[in-house]
Amino acid sequence: MPNYITLGNWTEQGIKNVKESPKRADAVSALANKLGAKMQIFYTMGRYDIVALTEAPNDDVAMQLLLEIGKLGNVKTQTLKAWTTSEATKVISKLQ
Repeated sequence: MPNYITLGNWTEQGIKNVKESPKRADAVSALANKLGAKMQIFYTMGRYDIVALTEAPNDDVAMQLLLEIGKLGNVKTQTLKAWTTSEATKVISKLQ
């Protein structure tokens, strides 16, 4: 399954209600599972408040999940599509 790395920062609403964030994280993980994806959420220090690692069946599912998260208004995200070393090696081996 494709991999995605999501970098998130609290919105004003998100930090104001930060005590609710563990419940929100559980709900987002449950939604990911319902859509056939797996999401691990990490609380971080530094430039980003949250980092999520997601495996989703395809880009459409990943986009749906991220839009559902965005609708809640608690975090602003940037998402990167990622390749494992073995996946990247297959692509690189095709270079001419």
